[in-house]
Amino acid sequence: MLVLLPPSEGKAASGRGAPLKTGSLSLPGLTAAREAVLGELVELCAGDEEKAREVLGLSEGLRGEVAKNAELPTAGARPAGEIYTGVLYDALDLASLDAAAKRRAAGWLLVFSGLWGAVRVTDRIPSYRCSMGVKLPGLGALGGYWRAPMAEVLPEVAGNGLVLDLRSAAYAAAWRPKGEVASRTATVRVLHAPTRKVVSHFNKATKGRIVRSLLATGTAPEGPAELVGALRDLGYAVEAQAPAKAGKPWSLDVLVDEVH
Repeated sequence: MLVLLPPSEGKAASGRGAPLKTGSLSLPGLTAAREAVLGELVELCAGDEEKAREVLGLSEGLRGEVAKNAELPTAGARPAGEIYTGVLYDALDLASLDAAAKRRAAGWLLVFSGLWGAVRVTDRIPSYRCSMGVKLPGLGALGGYWRAPMAEVLPEVAGNGLVLDLRSAAYAAAWRPKGEVASRTATVRVLHAPTRKVVSHFNKATKGRIVRSLLATGTAPEGPAELVGALRDLGYAVEAQAPAKAGKPWSLDVLVDEVH
């Protein structure tokens, strides 16, 4: 099973670990693209601070993120599962999982990133600021930039099992499963049951809880239909819509009564 996650905008500090080595990251087929984005980002942030802040969409209060990006080549690195924070990752709470569940997380979870393309939670990266919606001067919109390298690498990474897609729209733009891979992909929305609306906070929190439940129990559904049954067994209210034609993903709505 492969679980596709968005990153978090906020991130933990890089810490004092050894600096990043791009060649040591998982999915080595993305190395050249990663180095190109990293080089562009560092050059941007080492130059005109105001321009960098505008390109990255940073408020005045986040001005310090520009200097942090400029120092990425020498910044300390930590496992991505420790760098990404926020609502989804708080609910997932990787650190508190037992050893078996952590091994599953290392193999199942793939976090999408404007800077790295996609990384495993065990990959060591520095803290950074660069969303998938950014348009870098030399590369253009990152969502579009990543499509070609992702299309080369991700189908093999997806293997033969379920692909559980929990990404937000901006990150989904970087790779959309096609053909046979799409037919075993399930996309998930979390809706507030009384209003049938998506509410950002509990959408993220519930997705984190879903992933934690699967990891903790070792539940690895073979395909979307089996996922629906597994989630219901785990206590989630799920409405599923199978694709109207082959080569399209399943759509799952998880209904939540309380916003928390």
